[in-house]
Amino acid sequence: MIRLEDLSKNFGSLQAVRQLSLHVPAGELFCFLGPNGAGKTTTIKMMTGLLRPSSGRVTIGGIDIERDPLSAKQIIGYIPDMPYLYDRLTCSEFFVFTGDLYRVPRPESEAERESSFDQFGLQEYRNVLVKDLSHGLRQRLIYAATFLHRPKVLFIDEPLIGLDPKTIRMIKELLKNKAREGTTIFLTTHILALAEDVADRIGIILDGRLIADGTLEELRSGSEDESSLEDIFLALTESADE
Repeated sequence: MIRLEDLSKNFGSLQAVRQLSLHVPAGELFCFLGPNGAGKTTTIKMMTGLLRPSSGRVTIGGIDIERDPLSAKQIIGYIPDMPYLYDRLTCSEFFVFTGDLYRVPRPESEAERESSFDQFGLQEYRNVLVKDLSHGLRQRLIYAATFLHRPKVLFIDEPLIGLDPKTIRMIKELLKNKAREGTTIFLTTHILALAEDVADRIGIILDGRLIADGTLEELRSGSEDESSLEDIFLALTESADE
């Protein structure tokens, strides 16, 4: 469903991503890990069409995102680490506005709003302005709105920043359920316990290069059987730095 072929991105003399090749099949929950500045967010921005690669190719569902960005974006959902919401809209207005952007018929958006607001605990805030929501409620709203057009592929950059334990559990279960239903999920995180808990497969990037890719069990091969993901991550990134 997601395919990267020799993907690279340069910012002047800085090579942020270096000949990255990766395939994420449909229905897989893939966690992309790396230290700060490793190239995670740059990679996601190229996959979502927000950055043009210096070289290489990204296809989403068989669609080349550089050649046909509109068709690719119709099947994509994207939640950045700091999502922008329109502060002067109410939760209801923002939800329906998002549906309009994806050409979801108004009656369908309004019907979906009821079930989605129930799921995310937003009913009592439906007429509250976005600017008056807490960080956790804003995150719930962006998740609800992102799923409105039923994306086949979901990109999430740091999904749990600043969330309370209740919302964290809800988001984790939501992502697992969506993957089981066939949604392909590509997320970046610094929370290794999250990747250990939810990932079908894990990739580790360092200095723009993919240095490891596999299930947790595969990454454990060659190390102690009970090694935690934290141990594996530190061993790989520290040895690659030497």
